[in-house]
Amino acid sequence: MKITHTEIYRFSIPMEPFVIATGTMHFAQNVLIRIYTDTGINGIGECSAFPMIVGETQDTCIAMAKDFAAILKGKNSLEIPERMNDLLGYADHNSTIKSAFDMALFDISAKHAGLPLYKFLGGTKRTIETDMTIGIDTPGGMAATALKYKEKGCRIIKIKLGKKVHDDIERVKHIREAVGDDMTLRLDANQGWSFDDALFALGELEKYNIEFCEQPMRTWYDDKLPELNVNSPIKLMADESCYNHHDARKLINSQSTTYLNIKFSKSGGILEAQKIHEEALQTGVKCMIGSMLESRIALSANLHFALASPNVEFFDLDTALLGHLVDPAVGGLTYNGYFLDVPDEIGIGAEADEFFLEKCESWII
Repeated sequence: MKITHTEIYRFSIPMEPFVIATGTMHFAQNVLIRIYTDTGINGIGECSAFPMIVGETQDTCIAMAKDFAAILKGKNSLEIPERMNDLLGYADHNSTIKSAFDMALFDISAKHAGLPLYKFLGGTKRTIETDMTIGIDTPGGMAATALKYKEKGCRIIKIKLGKKVHDDIERVKHIREAVGDDMTLRLDANQGWSFDDALFALGELEKYNIEFCEQPMRTWYDDKLPELNVNSPIKLMADESCYNHHDARKLINSQSTTYLNIKFSKSGGILEAQKIHEEALQTGVKCMIGSMLESRIALSANLHFALASPNVEFFDLDTALLGHLVDPAVGGLTYNGYFLDVPDEIGIGAEADEFFLEKCESWII
């Protein structure tokens, strides 16, 4: 099944400003690709550039996508490991845009097999409940947002932190007081604290019954993660410290974390995400499937992967609910409140709205 050409779209999604420790996002800097084959089957992939985390912008993703599309032309789309090795042989890193190509190749393979992607990956349906993320604001503003989500039926809140440590403690305090004791609270410091601040904050925040804290420190302090992990009363989850299965292995072997956060924009897609999951599965380390600012297209692929990954126990797939001002997806993942499902259509089961695509800058390679 030979690849004939690839369509590349500047898939910008306007959104309400979203603030985390490393910056403010005003629109989702996404890229959409479609890979076409000589059998008439095509596959869709989407990625969301987060330059302050992964170091890729929408423009760098588009530039690399053009090169990647040229490399893959004429090759067998069903040989996914070989095709991803082709991209790795051309350019190290660039995991965000690689994830869109990986996703499209898996979409083609699942369609060729006549299966929904989760079944193609060996999965089955199960109950999936996402958290809702609250961006950094004043303590009162964040508490009001948390209460709004609770009133809508949300049961799990993820709180963005990583600014001044005393202010962060106040943020969590106000949120817990607003929502009561029943809601699950998770923290995400997005690398915002030093070791001393992290140790202090985690000790102070224990009394608010926190499920875990994601990425408390910059990755250049990874050598201090084992010390923080053993002294923290709150369980830690590695996010930006875990890009690939080698990172996962080192984090697990050094006892640096309790949990791992898998994101396609870091792993380069499903293929490497499976390897991370396998490392975690061998040692019983539970994982979360996370996301950047993708639409329901990529979120559908995330959910398919999670349904085939039994050690994925936590779900952070709320980005389509976080202020996207338009929904550019047709079909795919659905939300029943905060419970998620994907249709049993073959492949990913999601497509881009053609009217939205008409307004997007595009290229054919």
